[in-house]
Amino acid sequence: MNEYKGLLILGFGGHARSVADVALAAGFRSLLFVDEHAREDEHFVGHRVQPELPHQLPEGWACFPAAGDNHRRQMQVASILSAGWPLATVISPSATIGAGAIVSPGSFVGHHAHVGPMARIGLAGIVNTGAIVEHECIIGDYVHVSVHATTAGRSRLGDYVFLGAGATVIDGVTVTSNVAVGAGGVVITSIDSSGTYVGVPVRRIKPLS
Repeated sequence: MNEYKGLLILGFGGHARSVADVALAAGFRSLLFVDEHAREDEHFVGHRVQPELPHQLPEGWACFPAAGDNHRRQMQVASILSAGWPLATVISPSATIGAGAIVSPGSFVGHHAHVGPMARIGLAGIVNTGAIVEHECIIGDYVHVSVHATTAGRSRLGDYVFLGAGATVIDGVTVTSNVAVGAGGVVITSIDSSGTYVGVPVRRIKPLS
């Protein structure tokens, strides 16, 4: 169970809806989405969407950055902190968090995900549905580990890394900041240059835009 009554979710895209689903399972009783592109009639299973931030956060509520894009999520965190509002962490009841693991504020751990013992998830990280961050992994800030992606034991990801669905980083490998690994990609040696990587094993195809 969480410590808050309600959750203000920034965004109303696909990831925001996944966050909402997990938040409800984790015991948040009320949700409010904020999305500048929201229509007046939009809602998520009875929870409404509005285009602008409220002037005040209801008592007992917290906020959550729900952009799937890492840099946009950083901007959301900056908005939350500048308002002086509490930053929630949303973890599915079906996820497993190992002994000594650290999941930093603003992070999301989806249904059936696993964060191994003594692993660390940085600020506003995403460990999506069924993803695995194994023992003693160090994950930087604003990282997105997509559905069923795996970071094996003692691997390290820098800030703003995106691992596509089903991607794998093998044991002990380091991936520098600002790297995107395509879906199903396998990282078998450390990556020290930012960019987009695809394949088995991965190869760099372009700088990260």
